[in-house]
Amino acid sequence: MPLVKAGRVIEDKFVRVLDDAALPDNVPVLVPAERFLADSAELSSRTAPVGAIWPNSRKIAELAPHLHRLALVALVFPNFRDGRAYSQARLLREQYGYRGELRATGEILRDQFLFLVRAGFDALEVKKDADVGAYASAIARYSVYYQPTGGARRSALQERSARQRAVREKAPQETVRSAG
Repeated sequence: MPLVKAGRVIEDKFVRVLDDAALPDNVPVLVPAERFLADSAELSSRTAPVGAIWPNSRKIAELAPHLHRLALVALVFPNFRDGRAYSQARLLREQYGYRGELRATGEILRDQFLFLVRAGFDALEVKKDADVGAYASAIARYSVYYQPTGGARRSALQERSARQRAVREKAPQETVRSAG
């Protein structure tokens, strides 16, 4: 399944290690939530990055104490009508301050791509190669948003406030120069 990040297909460096399979040495691994929680001591001693596949039926609060050790959290959409992973993404980004890769996986429709970006996802496993272009255009479609979110883009209010702050900070310096 192609992995899309920043609007283009990239190589997935993480190897999915399911259930009780042996962990490969010096390779980034992605493990199910149950295994991550059961083997957290072993996984935290690894030098290679670790990621967890987190189902939308589990509370993010269970994952929160381990976030500093995770390079990747893959949130699962079991079907396109189930949006709990959006809420999980917002919690991870906004409440818990998670800055690692946040990947959407499962049953996702093209119409949902922009919402994924707005919720804080930065990577997506797509089912069809044709969806790569649709995801890239969803990312580029809007330059400004009115509602703030956990994503990387600032809201229109945040942008406006930053410009006004810059003008205020610059104005006193110019006044001092012209007085001298």
